[in-house]
Amino acid sequence: MASKLLAFIIKILYTKVVKELNKTMISLKDKVVLITGGSRGIGLAMADAFAKEGASLAINYFGTEAEAKEAQVLIKKHKVECKMYHFDVSDFTASKEGVDKILKDFGKVDILVNNAGITRDKLVASMTEADFDAVVDTNLKGSFNMIKHLYSNYIRNRSGSIINIASVIGLMGGAGQANYSAAKAGLIGLTKTVARELGGRGITSNAIAPGFIESAMTAVLSEDTIKKYVELIPLKRTGKPEEVAAVAVFLAKSPYITGEVIKVDGGLYI
Repeated sequence: MASKLLAFIIKILYTKVVKELNKTMISLKDKVVLITGGSRGIGLAMADAFAKEGASLAINYFGTEAEAKEAQVLIKKHKVECKMYHFDVSDFTASKEGVDKILKDFGKVDILVNNAGITRDKLVASMTEADFDAVVDTNLKGSFNMIKHLYSNYIRNRSGSIINIASVIGLMGGAGQANYSAAKAGLIGLTKTVARELGGRGITSNAIAPGFIESAMTAVLSEDTIKKYVELIPLKRTGKPEEVAAVAVFLAKSPYITGEVIKVDGGLYI
């Protein structure tokens, strides 16, 4: 009897806490979310998660048109507006033209998710200048370009969220990933700087640092390589794109969290 009463009291308290927490969180219904690299993998999972919250989606992609159309069909199943935009985020001019088109179509951007990224893994001894530049240009400069082009949009709206998809490799380094690690570490620094610059306008800037997440990038790895990675993860499994997406939605709804780096890595880097 006492245990049932205790369980009832805990349930009541939990319900009250959840209700109070929900009061402080922003509704994403009718918000405009721009996701770079959003036609597949983690980007598509985030687009799907935001669509479920009732947000409108502007999705940047640099892959095939067929892939983009498939992603658009998936998102539109949630009965929200979704438009696709093909441009290279690493190209300052092209990204400016893309952002201008998005702002013309939607009128504003409330949430920017800088997700577009590439890899060119090699040891420093074998890495070419082109390998290094390509990764830094897309993974770091691409995020700067998008933030730069949307800066006045955020200032004007005096609200909004910027979410940068970094990596635990940007925190801990990774052999054979000097370019990727440098870009992601730089992205974390960019995240914190923007948080300081725009905080006074009510705009948050945060980063998510995924660990070993199931994606196109990890699909090319051998089974033995995956097993070795999993052994290093305390939770003893790889992560799913949807688990990163859940954190992105949480950050977009949280108006008093800024300048943070949230790891989604199963404890890989504790």
